[in-house]
Amino acid sequence: MSEQDVRQLFDRWELVWHEAQHGLVADCVAPIYIRHDESGTRRVTPADYALEIAAAQRDRPKTRFVVYDHAIGADRAWFRFTLRWSDAANGETCTRSGLQVYRIEDGKLAETWLMLLGLGSSWPDTVAQEHWTSRRPAATGEVDS
Repeated sequence: MSEQDVRQLFDRWELVWHEAQHGLVADCVAPIYIRHDESGTRRVTPADYALEIAAAQRDRPKTRFVVYDHAIGADRAWFRFTLRWSDAANGETCTRSGLQVYRIEDGKLAETWLMLLGLGSSWPDTVAQEHWTSRRPAATGEVDS
């Protein structure tokens, strides 16, 4: 895959998370998606993972991944982000900051490693990227190259 193809993959993946376009999961995720996170290592199918994402969005309304930095290659990508959502019980904004690394195979997300900081964490950045694959504006208002 070219880096542009990988960018387009993550543009679709952002729609899954930010626009609840769960029908795109099968287009983005390999037949077996290996996930390494604080729960351990597990393998999920696109259908299973689409259901998990929908449930997570119900449990954490207004889920947004605010991306501050990233790098994209032909078969790898990483993102430094703050996850924000509304507490379903009281509506308060909750956050957790993290770093996620992806391995891409045959044009789809094949494996990921997710590291999250504690509840209430956030990066000190004040300016985020507009989209996951765009560059963060510089302090002067210019876009980083």
